Amino acid sequence: MEFFHKVTKYPFMHTRKVWYGVSGVAIIASIVLLFVHGLNLGIDFTGGVVLEFAYPKAANIERTRNALAEAGFHEAQVQNFGDERTVAVRLLPTEGQDVNQVSKSVTDALKKIDPEVELRRAEVVGPQVGEELTNQGGLAILFTFVLIGIYTWFRFQWKMGVSAVIATLHDPLLILGFFAVSDIPFDLAVLAAILAVIGYSLNDTVVVFDRVRENFQSMRRASPEEIMDASINQTLSRTIITSGATLLVVVVLLIEGGETLRGFSWALTIGILVGTYSSIYVAGALALDMKLSAADLIEQKKDTSEIDALP
Repeated sequence: MEFFHKVTKYPFMHTRKVWYGVSGVAIIASIVLLFVHGLNLGIDFTGGVVLEFAYPKAANIERTRNALAEAGFHEAQVQNFGDERTVAVRLLPTEGQDVNQVSKSVTDALKKIDPEVELRRAEVVGPQVGEELTNQGGLAILFTFVLIGIYTWFRFQWKMGVSAVIATLHDPLLILGFFAVSDIPFDLAVLAAILAVIGYSLNDTVVVFDRVRENFQSMRRASPEEIMDASINQTLSRTIITSGATLLVVVVLLIEGGETLRGFSWALTIGILVGTYSSIYVAGALALDMKLSAADLIEQKKDTSEIDALP
């Protein structure tokens, strides 16, 4: 299945230095935002109070969220828990708070919309749990990058491995910058989305690199820049169809998924767009500027005269 009727011939690599500048500015801005503003960490990472309520019939999540906001709990996370009648309310920690007083205040607020609502459970999530999750999440991302580097190095060549890791690192940095500037709560669902984006971006990069390796063998008179452009154009239909179909589903989730899935949906939306871009203008461009050549990708034979003649 092809998106275009014929293979395009757009010179992607001709403007790569411009896009280096765009990526550089975006990465610097993201890092500055992370240090200056920081992330709006959710209860998964900060700890807080978790309350479980049971409604006599299906709970209206939006009405519950609005009632809590009117009572002063603007950062409350509300979602169904187990079934449509049970609701979990998560509140960020407040210094010196009394869990019993918080439970009473929240219960009073919810009884205004349904007098029969019942508090089933109230517990405090300690900050040490959030610290442990932060450390484990950081290690998960670190090991992901290490394994990506090893995989691409052995499957292709070290220049491609390095460029793939840099491109994959580029994507979560921009997502984190978006969350820093938008102040959307950053929770475990968002972290899971970032890990998914890393895999999605790597898959796009591997598809392009596979075609690059094939073209270095078939387009022996072409320059490395021409081969990189041809490879990207040959995989462009596949990239647009895959990214477009995935993005369509994620945008629907963003619109209809509600407050609970808002951070997850935004992370995937930004990640798909940035991941598609980085596979071309970061991974491909960096490999080209690291002087990738046919000799790097074609197995050496006893008679190397043919390979030496390749660009």
